[in-house]
Amino acid sequence: MSNTDMSTVDPDSIGFGRIAATLPVQDMARALRFYCGTLGFTKIFENGDPVGFVILKRDGAELHLTLQKTHKPANFPVAHLMVQDANRLATLCEANGLRIVKGVRDKEYGLRAFVFEDTEGNRIDVGQPL
Repeated sequence: MSNTDMSTVDPDSIGFGRIAATLPVQDMARALRFYCGTLGFTKIFENGDPVGFVILKRDGAELHLTLQKTHKPANFPVAHLMVQDANRLATLCEANGLRIVKGVRDKEYGLRAFVFEDTEGNRIDVGQPL
């Protein structure tokens, strides 16, 4: 299909499905201990030997982890997670020694929000509807 043909495609005809964040991790076992052990996600798929890719699910959230031995964390949030209780998640993160980058605050756009770094240094922006 040429570039001119693409302009005639109606995006409503595509039928989008789910989209999930993929987080790079240097240590898959450590990341799984956090996301599955601490946060209660369930591993629904894994690939590789050693495991280099997993899909995790909890409630309406889906998260993909990919093994990247040379991963250098970004200095900005790489995923946004909606929860029912931001205060409880912040407390859980702190109790597990995670860095809280921005503390829990009620925002003018209608969310109680905070940012934490997971065990791999990935920054996760958390929001709770007010």
